Amino acid sequence: QVQLVESGGGLVQPGGSLKLSCAASGFIFSWYPMSWYRQAPGKERELVATISTTGASTNYADSVKGRFTISRDNAKNTVYLQMYNLNPEDTAVYYCYVFRAHVGYWGKGTLVTVSS
Repeated sequence: QVQLVESGGGLVQPGGSLKLSCAASGFIFSWYPMSWYRQAPGKERELVATISTTGASTNYADSVKGRFTISRDNAKNTVYLQMYNLNPEDTAVYYCYVFRAHVGYWGKGTLVTVSS
């Protein structure tokens, strides 16, 4: 019954900002690192960012370093992705992900479109 539900996607102009949320349930959220992936049309899914259980450590894809920030609120069972200075290459479906008990779980995704 692990569930990951993303929200916050939408249409934004180049240079704009968006904040995505992922609400988690069905497992002890604070025990697991969380990740954001994205997939653009016709391209492979790629890892965007990962955050450790406490939030003390984060990792980012080179393409988003300095522009995106991953964070988490363990009391709310929620992980966030704050995105700044968006460009059209950031257009993709963004997915929340957790690896638990030897199984990976995905949300259904939220679409981010960056366009003039």
